[in-house]
Amino acid sequence: MSKALVASVCALFLCVQVNAQEAILHAFGPSAENEYCIVFNSSWTPLPPSLDNATQYQLVNLTSSVLCHQTDLPPAGLNGKAVVVMRGNCSFEEKALIAQSSGARAILIASKTSLTTPSANNTDKRINILVALVRYKDVLNMQEAFKDSISVKLYAPPAALFDYSILVILFISVFTLALGGYWSGAAEQQEINLAVQGGRKKAESSDEIQFTPLKVVIFVLGMCGILVLLYFFYKWLVYVMIAMFCIASAMAVYGCLAALVQMIPCGRCSFSFRDKTVEIRFFFLAAFCIAVSVLWAVYRNEDRWIWILQDMLGIAFCLNFMRVLKISSFKICVILLSLLLVYDVFFVFITPFFTKNGESIMVQVAAGPGATGEKRGGNMVEVPAEPTVPYEKLPIVMRVPRLSSPTQYLCGMEFSLLGYGDIIVPGLLVAYCHRFDVWNNNSTKIYYISCTIAYGVGMIVTLVVMVLSKMGQPALLYLVPCTLVTSALVAWRRKEMKRFWAGTIYEVLDSSNEPLIQDGGESCDHIQ
Repeated sequence: MSKALVASVCALFLCVQVNAQEAILHAFGPSAENEYCIVFNSSWTPLPPSLDNATQYQLVNLTSSVLCHQTDLPPAGLNGKAVVVMRGNCSFEEKALIAQSSGARAILIASKTSLTTPSANNTDKRINILVALVRYKDVLNMQEAFKDSISVKLYAPPAALFDYSILVILFISVFTLALGGYWSGAAEQQEINLAVQGGRKKAESSDEIQFTPLKVVIFVLGMCGILVLLYFFYKWLVYVMIAMFCIASAMAVYGCLAALVQMIPCGRCSFSFRDKTVEIRFFFLAAFCIAVSVLWAVYRNEDRWIWILQDMLGIAFCLNFMRVLKISSFKICVILLSLLLVYDVFFVFITPFFTKNGESIMVQVAAGPGATGEKRGGNMVEVPAEPTVPYEKLPIVMRVPRLSSPTQYLCGMEFSLLGYGDIIVPGLLVAYCHRFDVWNNNSTKIYYISCTIAYGVGMIVTLVVMVLSKMGQPALLYLVPCTLVTSALVAWRRKEMKRFWAGTIYEVLDSSNEPLIQDGGESCDHIQ
């Protein structure tokens, strides 16, 4: 029964299709053909779903007029033809009705500004011809390529409700979280073993950051302030964030690869620099990490391929963040994740009531002020009329191109987004769970595995809701309850809730590898 249900849900996502607002204009002449992006209103003038089903029309170029009066029509009429006119001076409906009265079967409205989905009122019922907007520069391109002999077909390939980029986002998020949590626990085990061998109490690493309740509150308030500042001063602060990301990502890649380079037998010779000894292999590693970061900075607006490098840097950033920032108790986890849940929901669902354009502050900042495909809900679209200077985007999200978009390269690339915080925040809890497994010598890693699975389930729920609602979701709304409740249930079932809630400390008793486990609330040495 369960297998049949899963198969049914998968079939629903894979087979259900939605009407796109972007379509394709297939133009051809005696010896050449080309395709261009057009924008239409699917509820107003539906287009056929494929090129084979589309009707061929001869195109009449009337871009010398705006077709707002009958006198703008050619004397021979437009019987059975498509016509292209300039945008402006009157409404789309008026242009369409005039063209229709002359026998036209389709009207293209050339625009020098952004192509927005045509809106219509009750007069739409009188219009029975195809209406779409096209870039004026594309009309000029058709004139140059096909001269005066232009035939066109208009069609709108249906876009799948489920895009495979969502699966890539799911894999990246779960993989990064699982690896980060595992790395944190493995590093903890190594430090304990070294402390035991040296017969001393485990010491905090110099590059680790420990959270207290006060630090959690300050951290969340700081995030709120930064987000608001980015919303109002985006065009200046975005460069500060880009510079910070370059530095942080270079350090993160170095931290992730240093453990692997340590196992390389060659390059062990070293040199001195300012009273410090540096091995050749780590010098070249640092140079490589800086070069990768600089490469991203230089080509950060090359959407067709730079997203791969950005996601790789993002994975390294998240992994290093989970390793460096450690939470010492479940109590701190509950406070941090609960506050960030409220933060996420507020800036996604509540702030649209206060912004001028009705857009949430979170989405506006994450996608950037120039984004359209990342922010839209599937009903209204906007396509730039001319190639524009790429807008700067904050490097705080995983970006994967929408693989099922039929007009991806004609109308502009669209991306599925996932914020780093949606990986790091639950990842801190997963890392704590794995360290708790280490503290208690749980060979099954029950806390770590359970919390990782709970995160995967939460991500699936998030993506399902996003697909069905056709709008971005605050992922922490689903991830935080899934991970916190699952971890608490495991601790309660194993009768370890008191220790899991308060955290654990270590002291070496003898030369064995068994750490002494104490309740954090009963010792003045409790790690904060």
